[in-house]
Amino acid sequence: MGTVTIIKETTKNPITLMGERAGVCWGANIEDESKNYARGLDCIKSGHHRVMEYVNVEMIIDGYSARVIREWYTHLGGAPTRLQASTRYINYKEFDYVIPPKVAANEEAKSIYVAMMEAITKACSELEGNCGIPREDAAMLLPLGMSTKIVDKRNLRNLIDMSHQRLCTRAYWEYRELMRDLMKALREYSEEWAYLVDNYFLPKCEVVGYCTEKKCCGRKPYKEI
Repeated sequence: MGTVTIIKETTKNPITLMGERAGVCWGANIEDESKNYARGLDCIKSGHHRVMEYVNVEMIIDGYSARVIREWYTHLGGAPTRLQASTRYINYKEFDYVIPPKVAANEEAKSIYVAMMEAITKACSELEGNCGIPREDAAMLLPLGMSTKIVDKRNLRNLIDMSHQRLCTRAYWEYRELMRDLMKALREYSEEWAYLVDNYFLPKCEVVGYCTEKKCCGRKPYKEI
């Protein structure tokens, strides 16, 4: 569906960086990269996760629906920031859009869905081209299913916290897919990222050992709190 592209400003060796930052405050030797790595690993294993906020992650997220990107924006923490394609300036007379898997699997439903999107495309084009309506006003017809593009900046601690909630089976399907694409992109960025993704990007039930959701999927036993 969409793509997540990790930008070069993203910290290449996050564990080593965390160890270096912690070493400054500990009065440790921060010239030795192997010691920095070991110190950073000790920090995260010991639960001292504030150092994660020094790890920069910058990415381009493209091809996901405006609906899921609006959910992405709600997961604040650690001063994330972002830029998003604007309906005021981009030509949405021929916009791309997302088709949910359950709709795509049903031919009748898919036909209805695509026909509606085509009707919106035609209406946007006619409002702007034939009626002289400004694009920013014609764009009010656009659904949240249209695809969009953003440039996003976050830190490691924010993304790990996000994974706990958004990898849950109860999370919105497209957000789960976005998280999996992000994890794949980070895993391929460096060996240190691969370790972090494989060990810390987990649904919350894997972290606490039981399900906290009212409607449990059965992956972990439900436990009332």
